[in-house]
Amino acid sequence: MPLRHLTPRDRRLFRQYGHGPAVPVPDPLIHHAVERHALAAPHAIAVEHEGTTLSYAELNRRADALAARLAREGVRPGDHVGLFVRRSTAMVVGLLAVLKAGAAYVPQDVGIAPRGQLEHVVRAAATAVVLTGREHASKIPPGPRVIALDDPFDGPRGGPLADTVAGPLAAPLADSLGGPFGDPLDGFSGRPLDGSSGESAGPAPAPRRRVTPDDGCYVLFTSGTTGRPNGVKVTHRNVANLLLTAPGDLGIRPGDRVAQLLNIAFDMAAWEILGCLAQGATLVVRGRDIAATARTATVLIATPTVLSGIDPAACPRVRVVAVAGEPCPRPLADRWARRADFFNCCGPTETTIVNTMSRHDPAAPLLTIGRPTPNNTVYVLDADRRPLPIGEVGEMWAGGDCVSAGYLGDEALNAERYAPDPFLGGDHRMFRTRDLGRWTADGELEHLGRTDDQVKVRGFRVELDSVSSVLEGVPGCARAVTLRRDARTLVSFVCPADVDPAAARRAVAEALPYYCVPESVMPLPFLPETDRGKIDKQALLRMVQERPTVGAR
Repeated sequence: MPLRHLTPRDRRLFRQYGHGPAVPVPDPLIHHAVERHALAAPHAIAVEHEGTTLSYAELNRRADALAARLAREGVRPGDHVGLFVRRSTAMVVGLLAVLKAGAAYVPQDVGIAPRGQLEHVVRAAATAVVLTGREHASKIPPGPRVIALDDPFDGPRGGPLADTVAGPLAAPLADSLGGPFGDPLDGFSGRPLDGSSGESAGPAPAPRRRVTPDDGCYVLFTSGTTGRPNGVKVTHRNVANLLLTAPGDLGIRPGDRVAQLLNIAFDMAAWEILGCLAQGATLVVRGRDIAATARTATVLIATPTVLSGIDPAACPRVRVVAVAGEPCPRPLADRWARRADFFNCCGPTETTIVNTMSRHDPAAPLLTIGRPTPNNTVYVLDADRRPLPIGEVGEMWAGGDCVSAGYLGDEALNAERYAPDPFLGGDHRMFRTRDLGRWTADGELEHLGRTDDQVKVRGFRVELDSVSSVLEGVPGCARAVTLRRDARTLVSFVCPADVDPAAARRAVAEALPYYCVPESVMPLPFLPETDRGKIDKQALLRMVQERPTVGAR
C-alpha cells in the first residue's frame, strides 16, 4: 500500500487535496465543440485579425475544404501535419482543418524559428505535409508536401471525410453550410507549391479508422536538456479535459473576446485558440501591438512576462485573466485580481497546458497555484516517490487525464519522466513535473520553484525563485529574476530601470541568508523575453558576461 507510512489524517488529506473533481467532458474531440457553435451561431464572428474577420460558418467551411484536401494528400488519423505559420486568420483555419482531418497539428512560428529547428521538428514528428504561407515556403525544409494557406483552392468540392474523420456532426453541418465541406477555400488553401494540381488520379482511399479521444491533438516541442527540442504528443482527451470543464474553460461564452497573444508554438496558445472557439467566443489575433489587442479583449491568457507589459487600467473590458508558464509575481497578481477574475496556474506541456489553477484573492495570505483541475491529480512526493505529509516540501507529480502521451521517439526520456501511477492504478501514468511544492493546511498548492532552480552557491543550496520573490517586494519593483553566475556568485535583474539596486540588495540581505544575496542587482527597463513570452535567462547571462562590473555591490 503506497500510503501506509502516512498517518490516517495525512492519508485522508492526500486523497482529498490531491484529487480534482470527477466530472464528465462534453466533447472528447475538441473540434466537435467548435462545430457545434458553427451550427448554433453560424454568423457569429469566430476570428478577427487586423480588420479581417471570419464567421463560425466561414471558418468551419474553409477548414472542412482544407481537411478534404489533406485527406486527398494522404493525411490519416494519427498523422502529424506541420503548421508553420505567422499569426493570421488562415493560421486558425489550418489548425482546425488538421484536427478535422484526424491528424495532430505541429505548430511553429515560421517567422522566427531557425531553419535547423524546423528541420528537427519535421524529422522528429515525421510530418509528411506542412501548411504555411507562400511567402515562407522557402523556409520549409525539403521532404514534406507543402500546402500554401494563402493560395486559391482549385480542387473539387467536398471529399470523403463526412462519414469518417469529421465525426458525427459532419452531416448536419453539410446541410446547414452548403455541401459536404462548403465552398472552395476562397484564398486560404490548397495549391501545391510545386505548381502541380495536387489531385490524385482517382478517389482518395477511405481513412483507416475513426479519430478517438486518445489520438493526438497537437505535438509541442519543448526545450530539451540535450539542446534539441523534445516533441510532446498531447491528445484530444488531454485538451478537452482542460478546455471544456471549469475552471479551465475560464467561463468563456459567446460574446467574449479572447486575445490571442502568444506564440503558436507555445502550448498556452492552444488554450487561447481552442479554448475560445470551443466556447463560441471571438478570437482576437494580435498584430504587433499586444497592448492594443488586450484593450479590446474580455479574456486574457498570458505568461506573467507578457502580462506585465499590459496596463490593467487600459483594459476595462477584461473580466478574466489566466497566467502560467513561469512564477507570477505577487504584485502583478494583486493588481489584476482587483479588476478581474485572476487565475494563477501551473503545469508543464507534458501535463496539457496547466493541471492546477487558483482564483487569486488579493486579501489572501499566499499566492498559490490552487488545486488539481477536474479528472486530474497532484502528488507531493519524496525522492523515493513516496507521498509526503501535508505541509512538507517535495516534488510534484501529476496524474489523471492531463498526462500526455509522451515524447516522440525518446523512450529513455519517457522512462525518466513518466511512470506508472500507483495511486490511481490500472493503466494510469503520472508525470514528474520537476516543480517543488507543498500543500497548505487548507489544501492549496504552494509553488516553491523548480528542482532545477535549486543551485549550489558556496556549498549552500539556494532556491533562485525565493531570492526573486524578495526583490519583487521592493517598492517599485515589478519583475525580478535571479541567476547563478558561477559557483560563488548570484546575480539579479529587476525592472523597471528606476529600481534602486542598493535597496534591492539590502532587502535580500535582511530576509535571507548571506549566501542568497546577489553580488549585483541590475535594473533594466524591461526583461528580455523568449519567443514564448517567458524571461530569456540566457540573454540575461550574456548581459552579465558583457558587463561584468555593473550593479550594486
